[in-house]
Amino acid sequence: MKTPFPPFEPNGPNDEARGPRLREIPLRLMVPNLITVLAICAGLTGIRLAFESRYELAVAMVLLAAFLDGVDGRVARLMKATSKFGAQMDSLADIVNFGVAPALVIYVFVLDQARSLGWIAALIYTIAAGLRLARFNVMAERENKASWQSEYFVGVPAPAGAMLVLLPVYIGFLGVTPGPAFAYWSSAYTVLIGFLLVSRLPVWSGKTEGSRIRRDLVLPIMLGIVVYVALLMSYTWEVMVVTVAAYLLSLPLGARSWQRKYGTYTINGPADPDVDDANDDIGRHI
Repeated sequence: MKTPFPPFEPNGPNDEARGPRLREIPLRLMVPNLITVLAICAGLTGIRLAFESRYELAVAMVLLAAFLDGVDGRVARLMKATSKFGAQMDSLADIVNFGVAPALVIYVFVLDQARSLGWIAALIYTIAAGLRLARFNVMAERENKASWQSEYFVGVPAPAGAMLVLLPVYIGFLGVTPGPAFAYWSSAYTVLIGFLLVSRLPVWSGKTEGSRIRRDLVLPIMLGIVVYVALLMSYTWEVMVVTVAAYLLSLPLGARSWQRKYGTYTINGPADPDVDDANDDIGRHI
């Protein structure tokens, strides 16, 4: 007589019907995910340090989170450890590190003096960062990509947005008192960065596949990087202010370069159906 609840048999004939068995995975598959987890820890720690009024460490942790979040994908590709789980984990980390953490740090530092307007500005930036990441994910999943997508982003990327939005904090570290007037200016600036995130401005990505550097430029470029890092270590906040200003000034140059290569650029952004389809996909899933 058959029992209604037969004993579990791991190696029995019906094992496949019960679902996949636990199996071992290579250690290299865990390395990119561990880097992503460290990035989340750094972003959340930055929020805590901001509430403790340890602002310089808070900003350093947010920038560290942005760096780690940018490294994990490259490490995964180098180690051939890419996975769907890692991609989803990275997306969740992005909204924390590039949306929530920078917004809360700048709010605690200066935007709270603008009262409700400051909080609204922080909300706008965070939501814009989430929308920017959602659009990026939708476009990245498409099989047929436009030729310009290997050279340009649509809108300012979220990691760069996290660096840009903290400009008022950098200026505050240089001696500017975060008073009410500065708070209102910072609120307007935060909204502007949020707009750049969700805009359709073509932004040079710097990761063109197959790009080459002339031999005579290799040593000058390496020397320039060394000088930049040395200045960053010695004059951190001054260099960060200059870096943000240079990045913002480069945006019109990137749009003009896109126009010369791929066609007419309008205020609505690149005339490519992939961008419209990505926005439509986001709208359908809301």
